[in-house]
Amino acid sequence: MAIKSSKIRKKSVLLMNADPEESAGITLLLKEADINTQSVATPSELITKMKDASFLAVIMDLDSVALDNRSIRDLASRFPVIPLLCISKERIHPELMDSIRDHIYACLTKPIDPDELNYWLKSIQEDDQALTAR
Repeated sequence: MAIKSSKIRKKSVLLMNADPEESAGITLLLKEADINTQSVATPSELITKMKDASFLAVIMDLDSVALDNRSIRDLASRFPVIPLLCISKERIHPELMDSIRDHIYACLTKPIDPDELNYWLKSIQEDDQALTAR
């Protein structure tokens, strides 16, 4: 099932995933919804891309890229207007409890449910529009 794109503003999503096959699948899922995706494989590439462009959201794969509370907190403080989404096969990440509570917009379980991803991207867009309207 494809993500419904009618209410999602056309803006790029930045995907950090070190698994090229999985990254291609997520990119295809977003492309079907007419959402542009830029992909990176490392945190340093992620930071470089985030400095160069504005994104609707960043999706970070916790299974393929090692991230800790400090690195996520640093990303969130450097780029506070870009929501961070995480994806993982694991439902619980106790080692990231602080980041999940304070800095991560949502965590999605793999395989990604297109409707759930659509919901979170629409929520992010609505939050962004509400802030812009103020």
